[in-house]
Amino acid sequence: MLSVDGLVKRFGGFTAVNNVSFKVDQGEILGLIGPNGSGKSTIFNMLSGTLAPTAGSILFEGRQIAGHAPHWIINRGIGRTFQIPRPFRRLSIFDNVALAGYYGQGSHSKTKAFDAAEKALAMVGLPTDRDASVDGLGAAGLKKLELAKALATGPRLLLADESLGGLDEHEMDQAADMLRRIRTELGITIIWVEHIMGVLMRVVDRVMVLDHGEKISEGLPSAVAHDPKVIEVYLGTDADAVQAATGGGG
Repeated sequence: MLSVDGLVKRFGGFTAVNNVSFKVDQGEILGLIGPNGSGKSTIFNMLSGTLAPTAGSILFEGRQIAGHAPHWIINRGIGRTFQIPRPFRRLSIFDNVALAGYYGQGSHSKTKAFDAAEKALAMVGLPTDRDASVDGLGAAGLKKLELAKALATGPRLLLADESLGGLDEHEMDQAADMLRRIRTELGITIIWVEHIMGVLMRVVDRVMVLDHGEKISEGLPSAVAHDPKVIEVYLGTDADAVQAATGGGG
C-alpha cells in the first residue's frame, strides 16, 4: 500500500530524516517509535504533505505523493491525527467532524459529510447530537474527536500521532482497542507514532525505530524489543516496558 524509499528532509544544514525506507502492507498496523527529535513527526509531515521531502520517494497505492499538498493527499486516502487537538471551539462536536468530512473527501457534499460524521462519531464513541459542545470534552474525548475527524475524511491509510498522550491507563487501553477496531471493522491501515511503548507493542504488527533521523531497527515487536541498538537508545524503564509488553526477558 505504502512504499517509502530513501526519504530525506533537511532544514538548512540540519538533517532531520536521513535515507529512511520502509513499506506498509494493506491492513497492517505499523508502530513508529523513537526518542524526541528522532524524526517521527517529520516523516508524518512528509507523508501527509505538510512538508516536501528534500529527496526520496513516497508511493501510495502505486502513485507518487511526495511534495503534493495536504488536501490532495487527503483526497487520495491518507488521513491523520495530531498530537495536540485543536478543534473549532465555536462549532459543535458534530460540526467539527462534518467539516473534516466535507473538505477531506473532496466531494463537497453536505449529505455525504453528515453521513461520514455520524459514522465516525459512532465508531469512536462520541455523541452524534448536533448540538453537543466541544467544551465538555476532556483529554480522552479530544483524542476521540481527532480520530473521528480523520475517519470522516474517508482514509484507507491513517496516520495516528500520539493517540495516548495525556490519557490515564484505562483510557490508554480504550484508545488502543479503538485503533484495533478501526483496522478490523473498517479495514483501515495504520501507522502509529507513540511514546507509550508498552501499550503500542501489544497492538502493532511491526515496529520501526528511528534515532537521530535514521532507521535503526525494524521488525516484529518481540525482535525489536531485544535489539541491542534499541535497548541502547531506550535505557531504563522504556526498554523494560517494551520487553514486558512483548514477552519479557532481557
